[in-house]
Amino acid sequence: MSQDKQGLTTNWGAPVGDNQNSQTAGQRGPVLLQDVHLLEKLAHFNRERVPERVVHAKGAGAHGYFEVTNDVTKYTKAAFLSEVGKKTDMFARFSTVAGETGSADTVRDPRGFSLKFYTEEGNYDLVGNNTPIFFIRDAIKFPDFIHTQKRHPQTHLKNPDAVWDFWSLSPESLHQVTYLMGDRGIPATLRHMHGFGSHTFKWTNAEGESVWVKYHMLTEQGIQNITQDVADKIAGENPDYHTEDLFNAIDQGDFPAWKMYVQIMPLEEADTYRFDPFDVTKTWSHKDYPLIEVGRMVLDRNPENYFAEVEQATFSPGTLVPGIDVSPDKMLQGRLFAYHDAHRYRVGANHQMLPINAPKNQVNNYQRDGQMNFGKNGGASVYYEPNSFSGPQETAAAKPAPLAVEGFTDSVAYLQDDFYTQPGDLYRLQSPEEQDRLVATFVGNLSAVTLEEIKIRQISHLYKADAEFGKRVAEGLGLEVPAFSETL
Repeated sequence: MSQDKQGLTTNWGAPVGDNQNSQTAGQRGPVLLQDVHLLEKLAHFNRERVPERVVHAKGAGAHGYFEVTNDVTKYTKAAFLSEVGKKTDMFARFSTVAGETGSADTVRDPRGFSLKFYTEEGNYDLVGNNTPIFFIRDAIKFPDFIHTQKRHPQTHLKNPDAVWDFWSLSPESLHQVTYLMGDRGIPATLRHMHGFGSHTFKWTNAEGESVWVKYHMLTEQGIQNITQDVADKIAGENPDYHTEDLFNAIDQGDFPAWKMYVQIMPLEEADTYRFDPFDVTKTWSHKDYPLIEVGRMVLDRNPENYFAEVEQATFSPGTLVPGIDVSPDKMLQGRLFAYHDAHRYRVGANHQMLPINAPKNQVNNYQRDGQMNFGKNGGASVYYEPNSFSGPQETAAAKPAPLAVEGFTDSVAYLQDDFYTQPGDLYRLQSPEEQDRLVATFVGNLSAVTLEEIKIRQISHLYKADAEFGKRVAEGLGLEVPAFSETL
């Protein structure tokens, strides 16, 4: 059915008389500076791309809803989790970590798993990955880690020496590296992978009682992965394979879904658990803290415009609602600043006013002005606090539950340095076929390293996790096992 044609206008709404030819002095020109439509069109084109994310640059997203399926009010007073059957609109963005915007979807890399819940108490962001752990456990190491994943400053090529040098000098990374080199390092699609909050968070109920919590988003589609050979082939043929798959599935009515579960730990047990529960390189045993069902996430609507909704979407683990708070996790503590600050730089001081980021409830505060403030900017209302003019005031019930702290200020490491038990358990839990593929992936990746010292150092970590694991990788690299005796 035909539609009435709309008249082309400038950004200020004036009709455009000619969008095919520049204004010139005579037929040949030169072009006139007075052609403001041309100037504005070119100037806007030069500014169409905001700086890409330093990490998680390549991503895909979709809209959906979250429905509560189990009563968790004894743990949290968060309003969007307050009753079974309650639905909350949400937006999800999935991404690779290290690559640029144009990189391939099927690289071996963790996947970002970021969720924005538009609750009646404001937005809540759950910003995690498809892995339950991470490479490092202190944010002070994060810039260095990400630098190793980027390109060499001279060759502008990826640098395996930097990657493995950092990992081998950071033994806390072994758990995540073992996970990454395994089958789940390359998910078949974004729909066929789990998601995790990764960090430990704190839930507080209406009575002010708190617990520690970890999030698990388990795919209802089932886990499916692809081998390195298949991933490499797809990367050459369709580098946007995951992005396309998610869009087409939703477009065809095959809506992907995930079940949310949590692990709950009483506050006092954090002091006695055999692993530091705030160390993001560690997991909590499901036997010790079984999964508790919370709800179900369904993605049922594609974006209308990728830039407006996916590229401009901003997430931060510091985007919290009453009843959900943070833990002393050092990596999480750094992210609370870094993520909001990255968005202020990349998208702008008022990034949370953009439709994809704006909460559904009314925003009332005294933060005014700034670039791209396209709202009423508070109008003529009072612009400071405290005040005598009935301006917005704090809500005491929303204050986070207190957390006891003690000690002296200092730069200190985590007390526990067991970097090997959980990676070793992960290796031993795998089937012989999975172990074969894991060893082959380690060998293939370490083969690209030019310094033998780095290979030896990394293999020594594998030996400490599991002797067979280390021996098989050493043999695959053609390195003599006795050469590692001094490093063990």
